[in-house]
Amino acid sequence: MKYESCISKTTSSAKSVYAVVSDLKNLERVRDKIPQDKVQELDIEPDCIRIKVDGLGQKLSVRILDKEENKVVKYGVEDSPVAVFFWIQMKEVAPGDTRLKLTLEADIPFMFRMMLEKKLQQGLDQAAEMMAQFPYEAWEKGDTV
Repeated sequence: MKYESCISKTTSSAKSVYAVVSDLKNLERVRDKIPQDKVQELDIEPDCIRIKVDGLGQKLSVRILDKEENKVVKYGVEDSPVAVFFWIQMKEVAPGDTRLKLTLEADIPFMFRMMLEKKLQQGLDQAAEMMAQFPYEAWEKGDTV
């Protein structure tokens, strides 16, 4: 199944958004904000993060699969019981006006779709809105966010 977020607007440039979301090493800057009781292991590389979350029982990898500068970054989840792909699209329509759309594609078993569909859609829309509020230019410059 494929789920798409609402289109959200950020005042950041597509270049700044891309610079942040296309390098997973940027997560190092927020490592101390990740709840230690929830995440047992976290390895971060520029194109892959490996994480073991409490209650999940296995280590998952999120890898950048493809990227097109200032337009899209595609991720895939490896070592997951279901196939999961996620991408962030950005389109700068004017200076100070970049539109973001998140897409999630997951091979969810039929019997779970009805239970998860609404929550996945809500979560994706909330994530898009949160991403639109993120201070990408300040982050790119190395300012504390």
